[in-house]
Amino acid sequence: MKLPVSTEWLLHCAATLAQLDPGATASAAQLAQYYDLPAPYLAKQLQTLVKSGVLAAATGPRGGFRLARPASEITLLQIVEAVDGASSPYECREIRQQGRGALRPEDCRETCVLAAKMAEAHEAWRQSLDATSLADILATLPASAPDRTRRRMAGTA
Repeated sequence: MKLPVSTEWLLHCAATLAQLDPGATASAAQLAQYYDLPAPYLAKQLQTLVKSGVLAAATGPRGGFRLARPASEITLLQIVEAVDGASSPYECREIRQQGRGALRPEDCRETCVLAAKMAEAHEAWRQSLDATSLADILATLPASAPDRTRRRMAGTA
């Protein structure tokens, strides 16, 4: 499965926002500079997380983005699905019923074993992401990481 590059961007941005002091915000420009990303495109992508309830946005001189809920209540799956949707990347087109190797219709009453295995793998992937919160990610970072992130974010325009 290949996810769009914006998925990586938003996962990292959410983890960065989770490291800020409670109530603190970061602008799209700050996050873009922090990761050397195109600010206009990142801003548009961050809005998808606002619409999904992962982030909150504030306007004005101290405006920007912050987590909409505690990091412990935001899962990686919520972020990924906000960007990429929830549909499975595999779509069975029942080619087992086509061409010279076509099976008889009565041999295809059960779900294709390959489609079933792909659905099983997709569900396992979803469960893994759903079981991992931003707080879980932060817990794996070195203890100095949040302070470093806050200092560096403060140094960005």
